[in-house]
Amino acid sequence: MTMLQGKLYEFQGLMAPVFTPFSKEDYSLNLGVIPAYAKYLAENGIKGILVNGTSGEGMSMNVEERQKVTEAWKEAASSTHHNIMVQVGGAPLPDVLKLAEHADRCGVDSLLCLPDLFNKPSSVKELLEYLQLVSNAAPKTPILYYHIPAFTGVNVLITELFSEAHRSNMVPRFAGAKFTYTNLEDGATSLRVGSELSGHSPYSVFLGSDETMLGAFALGFNSAIGTTFNILPELGKCILSSSTKNNFVQGQEHQWRLTQAVRAITKHGKWVPTMKAAMNLRTKINVGPPRPPLKCITLAQEDEMKLELARILSD
Repeated sequence: MTMLQGKLYEFQGLMAPVFTPFSKEDYSLNLGVIPAYAKYLAENGIKGILVNGTSGEGMSMNVEERQKVTEAWKEAASSTHHNIMVQVGGAPLPDVLKLAEHADRCGVDSLLCLPDLFNKPSSVKELLEYLQLVSNAAPKTPILYYHIPAFTGVNVLITELFSEAHRSNMVPRFAGAKFTYTNLEDGATSLRVGSELSGHSPYSVFLGSDETMLGAFALGFNSAIGTTFNILPELGKCILSSSTKNNFVQGQEHQWRLTQAVRAITKHGKWVPTMKAAMNLRTKINVGPPRPPLKCITLAQEDEMKLELARILSD
C-alpha cells in the first residue's frame, strides 16, 4: 500500500492497462508472454500496470482465468517492481467478491471496480454501497472506482462521489477513481475534494483518456492509465514531461501526434481489437487476438494501419 501526502493510495505517472495475451488457435490464455511484456514496459519507463481492465478484456474471462492473469502479473512484478492495480468488476457480485478477495491475498497495490453492469446504481450512495461490499472482501487493499460511462451507462459526478465518500466514510479504503471520461471540469474539481484541512485530497484520480492527457495534466492530474502506453510509451512520457515543465507548446505537439495515432488505429474497428493489432505491429510483444465476440481486423487493415502510423510517428 502506497502512502503519500495523506492519501491512502497514490501512483504518480503513467500506468499501462495491459492486454491479456490469448492464443491464436483457441483464444486460451497465453501467460508465457507476460514476463517479457512486463520487462518491455519497465524498460520503456512504465511503472504501473492495470490488470483485467477494458483493454485487458477482463469481462471476457471467467473467475479462474482472471485470477491466473493476476497471479502471472504479480509474479512478473516481483522482478520488474511494477505497481499492480487489478480490476475486479464486470461480473455477478459473488464473482466480484471472489476476485477482490483473491487480489487482496495476492498482495496487489490496489483494486479498481466497475459498477454493477445490470443492476446499475442510480445514486452515488447506491454506488458506494456496492463498493463497500467489494471493499469488505479485500480488507488490506485500497479500492478505486472505474468511471467509464461510455461502457457502463453509469454517469455519476465523480466530485459528488468523492464528497459523499469523504462525508460518510462508508468505504474506509476508498482511494479514488480511474476517470475515463472527457468532462474535465468534473475531473479537475474532484481533485480538490477533502483537501480543506490538509491541503491535499485523500483521493487519487487517474485520467483514462489518451486524447485529453495534456489538458488534464494542466488542470492538476498527475497520473494516467492509457492503452497507448503499451504501444507508444514515449509519447505519453513526453506529454507528461512537457506538462511538468510547463512547456505546453511542446506538449501540444506530442499530444496531437498521439491523438493522430489513436485515430489511425481506431478507425479500423473497436478499441480493443485495433489496439491489440497496433501492439502486435509496433512492438516486440505479441498479445495475440482479441477474444470473441470481438473480431480481429483484416490483414489489409493492418497494412494500412502500419503505414499510417509510420508516417505519423516519423513526421
